Amino acid sequence: MAALLECVPNFSEGRNPATVEALLDSIRAAGACVLDHSLDPDHHRSVITFAGSPDAILEAAVAAAGKAADLIDLRRHKGVHPRIGALDVLPFVPIRGISLTECAGLAVRAAERIWDLHRVPAFLYEAAARLPERTNLAAIRRHPPGKPDIGDALHPTAGAVAIGARNFLIAYNVNLTGGSLAAARRIAARVRESSGGLPCVKALGLPLASRGLLQVSMNLTNFEVTPMHAAFHAVNSAAEKEGMQIVESELIGLIPRRAWEFSAAYELKLSRTDPDAIILENRIAALK
Repeated sequence: MAALLECVPNFSEGRNPATVEALLDSIRAAGACVLDHSLDPDHHRSVITFAGSPDAILEAAVAAAGKAADLIDLRRHKGVHPRIGALDVLPFVPIRGISLTECAGLAVRAAERIWDLHRVPAFLYEAAARLPERTNLAAIRRHPPGKPDIGDALHPTAGAVAIGARNFLIAYNVNLTGGSLAAARRIAARVRESSGGLPCVKALGLPLASRGLLQVSMNLTNFEVTPMHAAFHAVNSAAEKEGMQIVESELIGLIPRRAWEFSAAYELKLSRTDPDAIILENRIAALK
C-alpha cells in the first residue's frame, strides 16, 4: 500500500483571499492534493489541508513556506490567534502506510529545506521534538524557547515556524453570545486539560469582532478520549453558568470518519454538516 499522509499548515493570513490562493497554487504545483481550506478574519489565519505521498508532501510544504515568507509580513499582522510565523504551524500526519516516526523524520527534512531555501528557522514539536520542553506547541507559542532547532535568527518578516508530526487533531470551535471576553476565557480555562478540565483538550477564549461573538477555540488532541460532543457539552455547561448561549460550533479542516461516528448522534449546532465535505476519508475518495 502506497504511503499517504496529510499536512495541515496554518498561515498567518485570513483576510486576503488572493494570498491564500497563491499558497494553494504553490501546494498544487508541487504535486499535493488540496482537500480543504478556510480563512478566518478575526484569527487572521488560514488553514489548508492537503494530502499525498511523502515526496509530494515534502515539496508542497517547502514551496508553501517559501510563498508565505514572500507574501506575509508579520510586522503588519494583527489577529486574535497566537502565532510565531507567517507559516505558523506545519504538522505532518500519517494516514496509511507510514508511521508517526517516519512523519517526524519528514518534518525534520522539511525544516532543513525551509531554512536552506527560505531562511525561516524552525522549532520542532510533538513527535519531531528534540527537547521535551518543545513537545507542546502551546508552550512554544507562549515562550519561544531560545535558539530554534533548525536555523538561527528569526526571519525579519516571516518569523519562525513550528514543524512537527502528530496524530489526528480536531480543531473545534464553539461560538457564544451574551457575555464578555473575560467570561469566554473563564469557560476556556474550565474545559482545557492544563487547567484541570477535559483530557486532551486545549482551549482559548477569543473575540470574534467581525461577527459580534465570542469563541472558545479548542484543539481536541485525542477524539477517542474527549470527542466533540463531550467538549460541546462541557462548554455549554460552563456557558450557562456565565449566562451565555451557544450560537454554533465549527470545525476547522477535516476530521477522520471515526471521529464523526463518535459524535454524529449529538446536536452540536455545527456550521458544516455534510459528511462529504468534512470527513477526511470522503475527501480523499473524491479525488480518485
